[in-house]
Amino acid sequence: MIGRLNHVAIAVPNLASAVLLYQQTLGAEVSPPLPQPDHGVTVVFIQLPNTKIELLEPLGETSPITKFLERNPDGGIHHICYEVEDILAARERLRGEGARVLGDGEPKIGAHGKPVLFLHPKDFNGTLIELEQI
Repeated sequence: MIGRLNHVAIAVPNLASAVLLYQQTLGAEVSPPLPQPDHGVTVVFIQLPNTKIELLEPLGETSPITKFLERNPDGGIHHICYEVEDILAARERLRGEGARVLGDGEPKIGAHGKPVLFLHPKDFNGTLIELEQI
């Protein structure tokens, strides 16, 4: 069901500082910041030969990233994203297996302009999973 790894998301307390670190220290090419109000974050993507790294910064006080950063003030891996061909079919299969889909269960449009869903970390060894339709 799952396809390739689309990205690994890292929550950061300060996006500008994290971008400089990746650009200057690691020599990475970083996309421009992209606010995602529906998800409560601002993101940038670091393109790698085989996947991407997504840096997330809270957007507003109600951002879900805020609580993560309260527990992890320096930031850290927030979620991993897998590609799926049909997000609705994937959702139904996962629900049938007992997996919990976060939110209202309906896909939202993600940073790549494609439908996404998030799966409860307690159902996946403590890892928040994002599914993105290809």
